Amino acid sequence: MTFFSVLLALILEQMRALSPGNLVSALLQYHAQWAAQGFDAGKQKHGVLAWLVVVVPWTFAVALVYYALHHINFALAFLWNIAVVYFTLGFRQFSHYFTDIHLALNNDDMPRAREILHEWTGLDTVDMPVSEIVRLTLIHAVVASHRHVFGVFFWFIVPFGPAGAVLYRIAEYLSRQWSQPGAERTEAFSSFAQRAFFVIDWVPARLTALGFAIVGNFEDAIYAWRNHAHQWPDANDGVLLAAGSGALGARLSGPLAEPSSLDALSAGDSGLVQVGDDCTPRTLQSAVGLVWRAVILWMLLLLMLTIAVWLA
Repeated sequence: MTFFSVLLALILEQMRALSPGNLVSALLQYHAQWAAQGFDAGKQKHGVLAWLVVVVPWTFAVALVYYALHHINFALAFLWNIAVVYFTLGFRQFSHYFTDIHLALNNDDMPRAREILHEWTGLDTVDMPVSEIVRLTLIHAVVASHRHVFGVFFWFIVPFGPAGAVLYRIAEYLSRQWSQPGAERTEAFSSFAQRAFFVIDWVPARLTALGFAIVGNFEDAIYAWRNHAHQWPDANDGVLLAAGSGALGARLSGPLAEPSSLDALSAGDSGLVQVGDDCTPRTLQSAVGLVWRAVILWMLLLLMLTIAVWLA
C-alpha cells in the first residue's frame, strides 16, 4: 500500500499541483502563528511547549484517522494515505521557480532570472552574474527537493506512515517559519524548532545524499561529502549540497568557504581538490535529471520492499 500511495500521490501532484494557499496550509500557518504569539516569552522551554502544541495534535489526529479508517475498510485507509502524501509533498511548490529561472537563462533574459530568484529566495540579486544565479538556484533546488520530496518519503515509509510524513512537514515548517528574520521570534524560542528538525532530518538528509551519489557521479559525490560538507552552517544541508555538488560536477561553494582557501583548493594544495566546474545554465538541466533519477531510485527501492513484504 505504501508504494502505490506514494506513486499515486506523485502522479496527482504532477497533474494538479497543490496551491500554497490551500486550506490545510492556511490552518497550519494560523496554528503556528497562534502558538508562537501565545508562548514566545523569550525562553527555550516556551519554544518546546509551542512546538509540541502545534506538532502533537496534527500528528496524532492523522494517525488516529488512519487507524480508524483502516479498521473500517482497507480502501479508505489507502485513500487517506494518498491524501496525506499529496498534501505533504511539495514538488511543484518550488519547481516552478526553478523552471522559470532555467527558461529565462535559456532566453538570455538575465533581469527576469534575477527577479524570479529574488522572489524565491529573498536574496539581493541586483547585477548578479549568470554563474551566481545558477549556483544559488541549484543550492535552493537541492535543499528544496530533499525537504519537499525525499524527506517526506522517508518519514512516510517508516512505521509511523502518514503521521510520520505530517511530523516531518510540520517540523520543517516550524523550523523555517519561526526563524525567519521578519518573524519577530526570539532566538531562544525558535532554537528548539531548529534543533528538533535537525534531528528529524539527520537520517533522511544522508539517505538523500547517498541517493544523489548513486544516480550521479558517485566518486566525486562521496569525496565532496567527506571534504566539503563543512562549508555550510547547517550540517544536514552541508551533506546534501556537498554530495549534490559532486554528483552534478558543479562547484557549489558554501558561505563558510574562505575565498583564499578556495584558490588553494582549486590548485590542489593541502591535498584537497575543489570538486566540479563553474555553474552554467546547462547545469540546471543536469540537476533536473539528477533529482528525477533519485526519485526513481527511491521508488524502485520502495517497490522491492513492498514485494518483499508481500512474499514474506
